[in-house]
Amino acid sequence: MSAIVVAAAVQAPLAAYLQGMLQPFIAVPSFGRERMPAATGPGERVPVPVPVPVPVPVPERDLAGLGPLAPYAASAGVTDLFVNGEAGLWVDAGLGPVQEPGWRRAEAEVRALAVRLIALGGRHIDEASPCVDVRLADGIRVHAVLPPVSSTGTLLSIRLPRPDRPRLAALAAGGLCGSGAAGLALTGRLRAAVQGRENLLVTGAAGSGKTTLLAALLGEAPPGERIVVIEDVAELRIDHPHVVALESRQPNLEGAGGVGLDALLREALRMRPDRLVLGECRGGELRELLAALNTGHDGGAGTLHANSLGDVPARLEALGALAGMSPAAVARQAVSAIGLVLHLERRGGERRLAQLGRFELDARGLLVAVPVPVRFDP
Repeated sequence: MSAIVVAAAVQAPLAAYLQGMLQPFIAVPSFGRERMPAATGPGERVPVPVPVPVPVPVPERDLAGLGPLAPYAASAGVTDLFVNGEAGLWVDAGLGPVQEPGWRRAEAEVRALAVRLIALGGRHIDEASPCVDVRLADGIRVHAVLPPVSSTGTLLSIRLPRPDRPRLAALAAGGLCGSGAAGLALTGRLRAAVQGRENLLVTGAAGSGKTTLLAALLGEAPPGERIVVIEDVAELRIDHPHVVALESRQPNLEGAGGVGLDALLREALRMRPDRLVLGECRGGELRELLAALNTGHDGGAGTLHANSLGDVPARLEALGALAGMSPAAVARQAVSAIGLVLHLERRGGERRLAQLGRFELDARGLLVAVPVPVRFDP
Protein backbone atom coordinates (compact mmCIF):
# COMPACT_ATOMS: atom_id res chain seq x y z
CA MET A 1 0.00 0.00 0.00
CA SER A 2 1.44 3.40 -1.00
CA ALA A 3 2.09 6.23 1.46
CA ILE A 4 -0.66 8.31 -0.18
CA VAL A 5 -3.28 5.58 0.37
CA VAL A 6 -2.21 5.13 4.02
CA ALA A 7 -2.41 8.87 4.65
CA ALA A 8 -5.88 9.02 3.13
CA ALA A 9 -7.01 6.08 5.23
CA VAL A 10 -5.82 7.84 8.39
CA GLN A 11 -7.08 11.31 7.48
CA ALA A 12 -10.61 10.21 6.51
CA PRO A 13 -11.72 9.11 10.02
CA LEU A 14 -9.89 12.09 11.53
CA ALA A 15 -11.77 14.49 9.29
CA ALA A 16 -15.08 12.82 10.20
CA TYR A 17 -14.24 13.09 13.88
CA LEU A 18 -13.36 16.80 13.59
CA GLN A 19 -16.54 17.45 11.65
CA GLY A 20 -18.53 15.75 14.40
CA MET A 21 -16.84 17.90 17.03
CA LEU A 22 -18.06 21.03 15.22
CA GLN A 23 -21.69 19.89 15.42
CA PRO A 24 -23.61 21.29 18.40
CA PHE A 25 -24.31 18.79 21.18
CA ILE A 26 -27.90 18.72 22.39
CA ALA A 27 -28.47 17.01 25.75
CA VAL A 28 -31.72 15.08 26.07
CA PRO A 29 -33.01 14.87 29.66
CA SER A 30 -33.30 11.35 31.04
CA PHE A 31 -36.74 12.00 32.52
CA GLY A 32 -38.42 12.22 29.10
CA ARG A 33 -39.49 14.84 26.61
CA GLU A 34 -40.13 18.43 27.60
CA ARG A 35 -43.33 20.40 27.25
CA MET A 36 -42.63 24.04 26.31
CA PRO A 37 -45.05 26.84 27.25
CA ALA A 38 -46.62 28.92 24.51
CA ALA A 39 -44.44 31.52 22.82
CA THR A 40 -44.17 34.77 24.71
CA GLY A 41 -44.37 38.27 23.39
CA PRO A 42 -41.79 41.05 23.52
CA GLY A 43 -40.63 41.93 27.01
CA GLU A 44 -41.96 38.76 28.55
CA ARG A 45 -39.74 36.29 30.38
CA VAL A 46 -38.05 33.42 28.56
CA PRO A 47 -40.13 30.23 28.97
CA VAL A 48 -38.68 27.47 31.12
CA PRO A 49 -38.96 23.85 29.92
CA VAL A 50 -41.48 21.85 31.95
CA PRO A 51 -40.45 18.21 32.41
CA VAL A 52 -43.04 15.57 31.58
CA PRO A 53 -42.48 12.53 33.80
CA VAL A 54 -42.30 9.21 31.98
CA PRO A 55 -43.51 6.09 33.80
CA VAL A 56 -40.58 3.90 34.76
CA PRO A 57 -41.07 0.25 33.74
CA VAL A 58 -40.64 -2.45 36.36
CA PRO A 59 -37.11 -3.82 35.97
CA GLU A 60 -36.68 -7.51 35.34
CA ARG A 61 -34.70 -9.52 37.83
CA ASP A 62 -31.27 -10.69 36.77
CA LEU A 63 -31.65 -14.45 37.21
CA ALA A 64 -28.89 -15.62 34.90
CA GLY A 65 -26.56 -16.37 37.81
CA LEU A 66 -28.93 -19.00 39.17
CA GLY A 67 -28.06 -21.36 36.33
CA PRO A 68 -30.47 -24.33 36.15
CA LEU A 69 -32.68 -22.71 38.80
CA ALA A 70 -33.33 -19.60 36.69
CA PRO A 71 -36.43 -20.96 34.84
CA TYR A 72 -38.11 -21.81 38.13
CA ALA A 73 -37.21 -18.43 39.66
CA ALA A 74 -38.66 -16.63 36.63
CA SER A 75 -42.16 -18.03 37.20
CA ALA A 76 -44.72 -15.48 38.34
CA GLY A 77 -45.09 -15.07 42.09
CA VAL A 78 -42.14 -17.23 43.11
CA THR A 79 -40.56 -15.98 46.34
CA ASP A 80 -38.41 -18.92 47.49
CA LEU A 81 -36.53 -21.89 46.07
CA PHE A 82 -35.30 -24.81 48.18
CA VAL A 83 -32.91 -27.49 46.96
CA ASN A 84 -32.61 -30.39 49.40
CA GLY A 85 -29.70 -32.38 48.00
CA GLU A 86 -30.81 -35.25 45.80
CA ALA A 87 -34.31 -35.15 47.33
CA GLY A 88 -35.37 -32.46 44.88
CA LEU A 89 -36.44 -28.85 44.41
CA TRP A 90 -39.29 -27.09 46.19
CA VAL A 91 -40.81 -23.86 44.84
CA ASP A 92 -42.85 -21.41 46.91
CA ALA A 93 -45.12 -19.20 44.84
CA GLY A 94 -47.16 -17.90 47.77
CA LEU A 95 -49.00 -21.04 48.83
CA GLY A 96 -46.13 -22.80 50.54
CA PRO A 97 -43.31 -24.97 49.15
CA VAL A 98 -44.36 -27.37 46.39
CA GLN A 99 -42.02 -30.03 45.03
CA GLU A 100 -41.03 -29.60 41.38
CA PRO A 101 -41.34 -33.00 39.66
CA GLY A 102 -39.12 -32.04 36.73
CA TRP A 103 -36.00 -31.38 38.83
CA ARG A 104 -33.42 -34.16 39.08
CA ARG A 105 -29.84 -33.48 40.19
CA ALA A 106 -27.18 -35.68 41.75
CA GLU A 107 -25.53 -34.61 45.00
CA ALA A 108 -22.31 -33.69 43.22
CA GLU A 109 -24.23 -31.38 40.87
CA VAL A 110 -26.07 -29.68 43.74
CA ARG A 111 -22.80 -29.16 45.61
CA ALA A 112 -21.14 -27.68 42.51
CA LEU A 113 -24.12 -25.34 42.08
CA ALA A 114 -23.87 -24.23 45.72
CA VAL A 115 -20.14 -23.55 45.40
CA ARG A 116 -20.71 -21.49 42.23
CA LEU A 117 -23.58 -19.45 43.69
CA ILE A 118 -21.62 -18.65 46.84
CA ALA A 119 -18.63 -17.65 44.72
CA LEU A 120 -20.86 -15.27 42.74
CA GLY A 121 -21.63 -13.57 46.02
CA GLY A 122 -17.94 -13.06 46.73
CA ARG A 123 -17.49 -15.75 49.37
CA HIS A 124 -16.17 -19.30 49.64
CA ILE A 125 -17.85 -22.44 50.96
CA ASP A 126 -16.12 -25.68 51.92
CA GLU A 127 -15.79 -28.07 54.85
CA ALA A 128 -14.08 -25.36 56.92
CA SER A 129 -16.97 -22.91 56.26
CA PRO A 130 -19.96 -25.16 55.51
CA CYS A 131 -22.70 -22.58 56.14
CA VAL A 132 -22.60 -19.39 54.07
CA ASP A 133 -25.11 -16.65 53.25
CA VAL A 134 -24.57 -14.26 50.32
CA ARG A 135 -26.42 -11.69 48.24
CA LEU A 136 -26.43 -11.90 44.45
CA ALA A 137 -27.64 -9.42 41.84
CA ASP A 138 -30.96 -7.64 42.47
CA GLY A 139 -30.96 -8.59 46.16
CA ILE A 140 -31.31 -12.35 45.65
CA ARG A 141 -30.30 -14.11 48.87
CA VAL A 142 -28.60 -17.50 48.78
CA HIS A 143 -27.95 -19.61 51.86
CA ALA A 144 -26.02 -22.85 51.43
CA VAL A 145 -25.16 -25.68 53.84
CA LEU A 146 -22.77 -28.53 53.00
CA PRO A 147 -22.47 -32.00 54.51
CA PRO A 148 -21.64 -33.19 57.11
CA VAL A 149 -23.37 -30.23 58.81
CA SER A 150 -26.36 -31.14 56.64
CA SER A 151 -27.20 -34.83 56.99
CA THR A 152 -29.47 -34.74 53.91
CA GLY A 153 -27.00 -33.49 51.32
CA THR A 154 -26.22 -30.00 50.09
CA LEU A 155 -28.96 -27.53 50.97
CA LEU A 156 -29.82 -24.33 49.11
CA SER A 157 -32.33 -21.76 50.30
CA ILE A 158 -32.88 -18.91 47.85
CA ARG A 159 -35.01 -15.85 48.61
CA LEU A 160 -36.20 -13.87 45.59
CA PRO A 161 -37.20 -10.24 46.18
CA ARG A 162 -40.11 -8.69 44.35
CA PRO A 163 -39.00 -7.24 41.00
CA ASP A 164 -41.01 -4.08 41.66
CA ARG A 165 -40.92 -1.64 44.55
CA PRO A 166 -44.36 -1.96 46.14
CA ARG A 167 -46.27 1.03 47.35
CA LEU A 168 -48.51 1.01 50.39
CA ALA A 169 -51.59 1.57 48.22
CA ALA A 170 -50.81 -1.55 46.19
CA LEU A 171 -50.35 -3.67 49.31
CA ALA A 172 -53.59 -2.35 50.76
CA ALA A 173 -55.41 -3.11 47.51
CA GLY A 174 -54.06 -6.65 47.72
CA GLY A 175 -55.72 -7.15 51.10
CA LEU A 176 -52.78 -6.62 53.47
CA CYS A 177 -54.82 -4.26 55.65
CA GLY A 178 -58.14 -6.05 55.26
CA SER A 179 -61.16 -4.75 53.37
CA GLY A 180 -63.94 -2.22 53.67
CA ALA A 181 -63.96 0.61 56.15
CA ALA A 182 -61.61 -1.22 58.53
CA GLY A 183 -59.04 -1.65 55.76
CA LEU A 184 -59.22 2.02 54.83
CA ALA A 185 -58.83 3.04 58.46
CA LEU A 186 -55.82 0.80 58.95
CA THR A 187 -54.14 2.07 55.78
CA GLY A 188 -54.76 5.66 56.87
CA ARG A 189 -53.30 4.92 60.30
CA LEU A 190 -50.10 3.58 58.69
CA ARG A 191 -49.73 6.67 56.53
CA ALA A 192 -50.31 8.89 59.53
CA ALA A 193 -47.61 7.00 61.46
CA VAL A 194 -45.07 7.63 58.70
CA GLN A 195 -46.02 11.26 58.22
CA GLY A 196 -46.04 11.78 61.99
CA ARG A 197 -42.52 10.32 62.20
CA GLU A 198 -43.43 7.58 64.67
CA ASN A 199 -40.75 4.96 65.24
CA LEU A 200 -42.06 1.68 63.84
CA LEU A 201 -41.26 -1.95 64.61
CA VAL A 202 -42.58 -4.46 62.05
CA THR A 203 -42.86 -7.97 63.49
CA GLY A 204 -43.93 -11.39 62.26
CA ALA A 205 -42.73 -14.84 61.36
CA ALA A 206 -40.33 -15.60 58.51
CA GLY A 207 -41.96 -14.94 55.13
CA SER A 208 -44.83 -12.92 56.59
CA GLY A 209 -43.96 -9.84 54.53
CA LYS A 210 -42.06 -7.71 57.06
CA THR A 211 -39.48 -6.44 54.56
CA THR A 212 -42.13 -5.74 51.91
CA LEU A 213 -44.31 -3.73 54.29
CA LEU A 214 -41.34 -1.81 55.70
CA ALA A 215 -40.19 -0.83 52.21
CA ALA A 216 -43.69 0.35 51.31
CA LEU A 217 -43.97 2.41 54.50
CA LEU A 218 -40.61 4.08 53.90
CA GLY A 219 -41.77 4.90 50.38
CA GLU A 220 -44.42 7.13 51.97
CA ALA A 221 -41.76 9.34 53.60
CA PRO A 222 -41.42 12.88 52.18
CA PRO A 223 -38.91 13.02 49.28
CA GLY A 224 -36.78 15.62 51.05
CA GLU A 225 -35.79 13.21 53.82
CA ARG A 226 -32.60 11.13 53.92
CA ILE A 227 -33.12 7.44 54.74
CA VAL A 228 -30.13 5.44 55.97
CA VAL A 229 -30.68 1.67 55.93
CA ILE A 230 -28.52 -0.87 57.77
CA GLU A 231 -28.94 -4.56 56.88
CA ASP A 232 -27.19 -7.84 57.48
CA VAL A 233 -27.95 -8.80 53.86
CA ALA A 234 -29.40 -6.04 51.67
CA GLU A 235 -33.05 -6.76 50.86
CA LEU A 236 -35.01 -3.53 51.23
CA ARG A 237 -36.05 -2.00 47.89
CA ILE A 238 -37.50 1.40 48.72
CA ASP A 239 -39.24 3.67 46.22
CA HIS A 240 -37.71 6.89 47.53
CA PRO A 241 -35.26 9.35 45.93
CA HIS A 242 -32.79 9.55 48.85
CA VAL A 243 -31.87 6.15 50.26
CA VAL A 244 -28.36 5.08 51.25
CA ALA A 245 -27.68 1.53 52.40
CA LEU A 246 -25.03 -0.10 54.57
CA GLU A 247 -24.47 -3.86 54.60
CA SER A 248 -22.64 -5.87 57.23
CA ARG A 249 -19.55 -7.86 56.32
CA GLN A 250 -18.61 -11.21 57.79
CA PRO A 251 -15.00 -11.87 58.84
CA ASN A 252 -12.63 -13.75 56.57
CA LEU A 253 -11.13 -17.16 57.27
CA GLU A 254 -8.63 -15.57 59.65
CA GLY A 255 -11.44 -13.95 61.63
CA ALA A 256 -10.55 -10.41 60.55
CA GLY A 257 -12.35 -7.74 58.52
CA GLY A 258 -15.84 -8.25 59.92
CA VAL A 259 -18.20 -5.26 60.22
CA GLY A 260 -21.27 -5.92 62.35
CA LEU A 261 -24.64 -4.24 62.48
CA ASP A 262 -23.81 -2.53 65.75
CA ALA A 263 -20.77 -0.84 64.19
CA LEU A 264 -22.79 0.17 61.12
CA LEU A 265 -25.46 1.71 63.33
CA ARG A 266 -22.86 3.89 65.01
CA GLU A 267 -21.51 4.92 61.61
CA ALA A 268 -25.00 5.68 60.31
CA LEU A 269 -25.55 8.19 63.12
CA ARG A 270 -22.70 10.26 61.65
CA MET A 271 -24.39 10.34 58.24
CA ARG A 272 -27.16 12.73 59.38
CA PRO A 273 -30.09 10.42 58.75
CA ASP A 274 -33.61 11.78 58.78
CA ARG A 275 -34.82 8.21 59.20
CA LEU A 276 -32.64 5.45 60.61
CA VAL A 277 -33.70 1.95 59.54
CA LEU A 278 -32.41 -1.41 60.75
CA GLY A 279 -33.49 -4.14 58.36
CA GLU A 280 -33.72 -6.79 61.07
CA CYS A 281 -32.97 -6.86 64.80
CA ARG A 282 -31.27 -10.16 65.54
CA GLY A 283 -28.59 -9.53 68.15
CA GLY A 284 -26.77 -7.04 70.33
CA GLU A 285 -27.29 -4.24 67.81
CA LEU A 286 -30.67 -3.73 69.51
CA ARG A 287 -28.88 -1.66 72.14
CA GLU A 288 -27.54 0.80 69.56
CA LEU A 289 -30.91 1.01 67.81
CA LEU A 290 -32.86 1.76 71.00
CA ALA A 291 -30.25 4.28 72.06
CA ALA A 292 -30.44 6.06 68.70
CA LEU A 293 -34.24 6.17 68.66
CA ASN A 294 -34.17 7.63 72.17
CA THR A 295 -31.86 10.50 71.22
CA GLY A 296 -33.95 12.46 68.77
CA HIS A 297 -33.80 10.16 65.73
CA ASP A 298 -37.54 9.87 65.17
CA GLY A 299 -39.14 8.34 62.10
CA GLY A 300 -36.93 5.24 62.36
CA ALA A 301 -37.97 1.65 61.77
CA GLY A 302 -36.88 -1.96 61.98
CA THR A 303 -38.15 -5.54 61.79
CA LEU A 304 -38.16 -8.36 64.31
CA HIS A 305 -39.07 -12.04 64.18
CA ALA A 306 -41.91 -12.86 66.57
CA ASN A 307 -44.82 -15.31 66.66
CA SER A 308 -47.40 -12.84 67.95
CA LEU A 309 -47.76 -9.33 69.27
CA GLY A 310 -47.69 -10.64 72.84
CA ASP A 311 -44.38 -12.42 72.19
CA VAL A 312 -42.55 -9.28 71.01
CA PRO A 313 -41.48 -8.11 74.51
CA ALA A 314 -39.87 -11.50 75.25
CA ARG A 315 -37.98 -11.35 71.95
CA LEU A 316 -36.69 -7.87 72.76
CA GLU A 317 -35.58 -9.00 76.21
CA ALA A 318 -33.71 -11.97 74.71
CA LEU A 319 -31.90 -9.73 72.21
CA GLY A 320 -31.19 -7.18 74.90
CA ALA A 321 -29.56 -9.89 77.01
CA LEU A 322 -27.10 -10.50 74.16
CA ALA A 323 -26.08 -6.84 74.50
CA GLY A 324 -25.79 -7.03 78.28
CA MET A 325 -29.05 -5.16 78.93
CA SER A 326 -31.34 -6.09 81.80
CA PRO A 327 -35.08 -6.65 81.15
CA ALA A 328 -35.82 -3.41 83.01
CA ALA A 329 -33.43 -1.45 80.80
CA VAL A 330 -34.90 -2.96 77.64
CA ALA A 331 -38.42 -2.15 78.86
CA ARG A 332 -37.73 1.49 79.66
CA GLN A 333 -35.84 2.04 76.40
CA ALA A 334 -38.45 0.30 74.23
CA VAL A 335 -41.42 2.18 75.71
CA SER A 336 -39.88 5.55 74.90
CA ALA A 337 -38.26 4.51 71.57
CA ILE A 338 -40.95 2.54 69.71
CA GLY A 339 -44.17 4.31 68.91
CA LEU A 340 -46.04 1.59 67.03
CA VAL A 341 -45.67 -2.17 66.55
CA LEU A 342 -47.05 -3.70 63.34
CA HIS A 343 -47.53 -7.46 63.54
CA LEU A 344 -47.93 -9.46 60.34
CA GLU A 345 -49.29 -12.98 59.88
CA ARG A 346 -49.29 -15.38 56.94
CA ARG A 347 -52.20 -17.78 56.71
CA GLY A 348 -53.26 -19.84 53.73
CA GLY A 349 -50.71 -18.09 51.54
CA GLU A 350 -52.12 -14.64 52.37
CA ARG A 351 -50.20 -12.00 54.32
CA ARG A 352 -52.22 -9.78 56.63
CA LEU A 353 -51.45 -6.98 59.04
CA ALA A 354 -53.01 -8.75 62.02
CA GLN A 355 -52.51 -6.24 64.84
CA LEU A 356 -51.21 -2.84 65.79
CA GLY A 357 -49.70 -2.44 69.21
CA ARG A 358 -47.67 -0.26 71.51
CA PHE A 359 -45.35 -0.94 74.42
CA GLU A 360 -46.25 -0.26 78.05
CA LEU A 361 -44.85 -1.10 81.48
CA ASP A 362 -46.96 -3.35 83.68
CA ALA A 363 -47.29 -3.08 87.47
CA ARG A 364 -43.98 -4.94 87.91
CA GLY A 365 -42.13 -2.67 85.51
CA LEU A 366 -41.91 -5.34 82.80
CA LEU A 367 -42.46 -4.70 79.11
CA VAL A 368 -45.82 -5.66 77.58
CA ALA A 369 -47.35 -5.06 74.15
CA VAL A 370 -50.97 -3.98 74.11
CA PRO A 371 -53.21 -3.82 71.02
CA VAL A 372 -54.04 -0.43 69.57
CA PRO A 373 -57.59 -0.06 68.21
CA VAL A 374 -58.00 1.66 64.86
CA ARG A 375 -61.09 3.82 64.46
CA PHE A 376 -62.67 4.73 61.15
CA ASP A 377 -64.03 8.24 60.83
CA PRO A 378 -66.12 8.50 57.64
